[in-house]
Amino acid sequence: MREPQDRYECRAYAKINLGLDVLGRLPNGYHKVKMVMQTVDIYDVLTFEREDSGIVITTDSGELPTDKDNLIYKAAGLLLERYHITEGVRIHLQKNIPIAAGMAGGSTDAAAALKGVSRLFGLDLNEEELKELGVQVGADVPYCVMGGTALAEGIGEKLTVLPPIPECFLLVAKPDINVSTKYVYEHLDALSSYAHPDIDGMVQAIADGSLQGVIDRLGNVLEGVTVSAYPIIDTIKRRMLALGAAGSLMSGSGPTVFGIFTEEEKAKNAFERLQTEQLAKQVFLTNFWDPGKQRDKQ
Repeated sequence: MREPQDRYECRAYAKINLGLDVLGRLPNGYHKVKMVMQTVDIYDVLTFEREDSGIVITTDSGELPTDKDNLIYKAAGLLLERYHITEGVRIHLQKNIPIAAGMAGGSTDAAAALKGVSRLFGLDLNEEELKELGVQVGADVPYCVMGGTALAEGIGEKLTVLPPIPECFLLVAKPDINVSTKYVYEHLDALSSYAHPDIDGMVQAIADGSLQGVIDRLGNVLEGVTVSAYPIIDTIKRRMLALGAAGSLMSGSGPTVFGIFTEEEKAKNAFERLQTEQLAKQVFLTNFWDPGKQRDKQ
């Protein structure tokens, strides 16, 4: 049992989808998915402090709500209620992950809130317990609790840990638009058919340690819907490929685009060019992140 703390700070890492398939819609409105998820080294920072009562959220972002509409609030409130904690918590969010970008920024912040409140009040919840709570907050939250490389099935809550993918260089670009996930899924439902990416083949490529095998199978069924509404996404993809990316894809429901590079110099050059050309509002040069590297810090 851990001792309660007065203050705790942790990072909340973003994700991308290397593969995203939708297998159908459930009666409750959720969609059955099959996805390969990957944590990337872009993160928000959350700081937790004990309060006499209530939940107070502050942030350096002017775009986010700080009330019950924020998933951080929902996650913190869930733990305070579940474990009958009469004290409150103050949470400050330093926002670096692009907003409404298909990178699970809200979900990863909620996952961090579960970890942070657990640590602050000495609940000592393990990863499995946090994931079970997380699915009540959002479908991506259990994955964000775990992180790393994973196959996600069901509504995203059935997770299978996969081996780390060989090292590479990642360019991430978010154009100056926000995309509604609801809009994208509704328009996908209206399609009579669409091509499904080879998720099983990608999982095998990961097991084989083949980065090229992963790149060859990059695919996202939501891309067609979002790109038709926002052609800038395809423009950025094509530009990344022209600048030397071995593969490029939209993450989640968009609009963020990532490019995988096998050569650092090409990745650096593409990063500088994209910044200069201003096709995207936010551009990051980063890499895949193994959560095993940070577990000792959590």
